Parts: sequence; C-alpha cells; structure tokens
Amino acid sequence: MKASKRMKFLVDEIASPLGPMILVSDGTAMVTLDFADCRQRFDDSLERRFGSVELLPTPDPGGFSSAVRSYLAGDREAVAELPVRLAGTPFQETVWAALRSIPAGSTTTYGELAARLGRPGSARAVGRANSLNPVAIAVPCHRVIGADGSLTGYAGGIERKRWLLAHEGVQVPVPN
Repeated sequence: MKASKRMKFLVDEIASPLGPMILVSDGTAMVTLDFADCRQRFDDSLERRFGSVELLPTPDPGGFSSAVRSYLAGDREAVAELPVRLAGTPFQETVWAALRSIPAGSTTTYGELAARLGRPGSARAVGRANSLNPVAIAVPCHRVIGADGSLTGYAGGIERKRWLLAHEGVQVPVPN
C-alpha cells in the first residue's frame, strides 16, 4: 500500500558474518532487514510497499540493530518477537505470519507451509511470497526448504541460507 506523501524511516547498517545488512525501522517496528549487496531488491521493496521514502541514518533504531547483532552472536531467539511492519498483500502477510511461527532450529517445506495455511497445492505461491519477505531473519524465510530437503529459494543466496540454518543448529546438506 503506497502512501501519498514521502515517508521517513530510520536506517542503520549492521556488520554481520554474512556481509553488511541494512535495517530500516519506523521507530516502533522493523520495516526492512536485508543484505547490503541486495540493494536493488531492498529499494524496490520499500518503494512497492511505501512509495517515496526518506531514510534517516540512526544508530540502533528502537534497539533493533542490537537484537539482530545478538541473534548473529548466537541468541537464536533475539529477533523472534520483535515487532515488524510488513505491508504486503493479504496473502503475503498470511505467509509471513506463518513463517514467524517456525521455531529456530526447525524447517518446513513450501508444500507443508501451503497446507498449514489451508492452501494445499499453492507451494509456488507460498514460495513467491517467501521471496518477497522484506524482513530477513526476523521473518525467517530461510527456514523453508525444498520438499527433497534441498536449500532452495533464498533471495539472499543459498550460502547465506546454509549459514543461517547451521547457526540455528539445523543439519544442512553439504554442497557438492
């Protein structure tokens, strides 16, 4: 849903073992968390959801950057309950809410997630919504894997998905 006037958001860059991340907040919730090298997707997501935005550099807005750093340092639950402002379609928001119910250290498949949402046979639509998730890690789209156990479909890259899952204690397949 686009706003009619330019919205202002707070932005911070977070160093991580996966490369720099950019966190955007409205002051009360995380709006976006993405990898800095995925800047075009990041910009497109903000524009699609909010129209024209202004990003105001702010250290640790709302304490969200600290929570992400805690997660990356080993506290698997540090981001689990953080407020997020997602602003997607009703279907996307349903998928994203379901993602937040997948516990750290667990995985599910696109098909299982679709079935849980009462939409069996819509694994591809779930995958598409998953790929548009604007808040990495806190909305844990990395916990969704292929039906054959493969690490498919992570917009930030399969190696990052592999790292995140291993970080959470999931046994991940070793690449060939």
